[in-house]
Amino acid sequence: MFKSYEELRQYLDGNAIKIVDFKIVDTTGRWHHLSIPATRFTEETLTQGIGFDGSSYGFLSVEKSDMVFIPDITSAFLEPLAEIPTLVMIGNIYQLKNGRVRFEDDPRYIVEKAKQLLVDKEIADEAKFGPEFEFYVLNEVTVKNDVNHMEVFIDSDQGEWKAGETGGNRGLALHSYNNYHIDRPMDLSADFRNTVTLALEDIGIPIKYHHSENGGPGQVEIEVIHEDVVKMADSTMKIKYFLRAYAEAMGKTVTFMPKPFNGEAGNGLHIHMHLFKEGKPLFYDENGYSGLSDTALHAIGGLLKHAAALMPFTNPSTNSYKRLVPGFEAPVSICYATSNRSAVIRIPGYATTPLEKRFEIRSPDGTMNPYFAFSAVLMAMIDGIENAIDPVKEGFGPFDINLYDLPEDQKDLVKGLPTTLLEAADALEKDHDFLLKAGVFSKNLIDNQIARLRKEHQSLAQMPHPEEFKKYYHL
Repeated sequence: MFKSYEELRQYLDGNAIKIVDFKIVDTTGRWHHLSIPATRFTEETLTQGIGFDGSSYGFLSVEKSDMVFIPDITSAFLEPLAEIPTLVMIGNIYQLKNGRVRFEDDPRYIVEKAKQLLVDKEIADEAKFGPEFEFYVLNEVTVKNDVNHMEVFIDSDQGEWKAGETGGNRGLALHSYNNYHIDRPMDLSADFRNTVTLALEDIGIPIKYHHSENGGPGQVEIEVIHEDVVKMADSTMKIKYFLRAYAEAMGKTVTFMPKPFNGEAGNGLHIHMHLFKEGKPLFYDENGYSGLSDTALHAIGGLLKHAAALMPFTNPSTNSYKRLVPGFEAPVSICYATSNRSAVIRIPGYATTPLEKRFEIRSPDGTMNPYFAFSAVLMAMIDGIENAIDPVKEGFGPFDINLYDLPEDQKDLVKGLPTTLLEAADALEKDHDFLLKAGVFSKNLIDNQIARLRKEHQSLAQMPHPEEFKKYYHL
């Protein structure tokens, strides 16, 4: 948004900005924030930064946790709903070690390093990513998990359970798998999505379109115009933030949770990708399979070879693996194909021109830290291109068939994704060298991620579940 302190200062004074707010992302992909009066924001803030406790973000141990963040003025945007005029900036993290140095595990720094490696290898000078944000818009959610009381209650104006209610029922209940692109008046969240779309456009995030989705009550999607991978990681944080803020203001709640409803379609965060060099698209070849170049196929080869190891970053929750089951258009098979939603890598059949030609990875979901996830995906693509990994020779396809319907004697031909968070953590432990290249990911970060996810898996595996009471209470 700004190129210099002088330009920023002029904006603060000229627009009566009273508060400057700083966002810093932690290891799980959550923003934390700290605010100061705009009068206290000086040029020194951009050179000296502001100190904070890195241990509270999951970065460092308590005994060596002093860190500094320095605001990135190019990331600035207006807080959308603040009562007091507030300008927001995202912070870059520095470690106090032999002076002040960029912290190697700062999520923003990792995606910057991954992009720079792509350039240094002279593969491409631009990586464009375009996520699809699937989420549910709901009325309320109640969660209780005490020693003697376990409960989750979700309510939606359009829940199928509302169909039989009397007293002003307007017949707006939605039934499973019949909601894709539904029109008004059934599309109750259209105005909400329009409001958020225009707010995002105002801060420089171009929206491709939005619509209702095929899942349960209130499932919708927003898709963005593809942008540089570094910028898109920031944009992903902003999009989720705006959606939550506007939902709260309108008396609703949104969730990107991969599987909030049993028996309904889950929420993914599919990522479309393509590479460019000097403005030229690198993924198009009219003579290649589905119009793809060798560069694109090798990138796909890298993604599929490392598909399981990517999941601790693209699908880092136990709930992620409740979505990745056959059916519900969820990908479960490590392969690629055209227009096939059961494959991990899908080539859109409608993307036929050189500029449009791309593919998407369908396994990721919204519990990701986008900086880690986008970086890991890009590193797998770089590895595939650098080592000319051929997805055909590796047995990854193409499989232009519904993989859910494969005969039993053929299912062994296609490898499946990990089915639990523990399996994903084990896969990363065995396969992570591609992430360590050029110090993009540190071994310490990978080890910590594996340990954290194993602990999370174990914690939830030990908790009693209501379904267990139904099955076992009277045995």
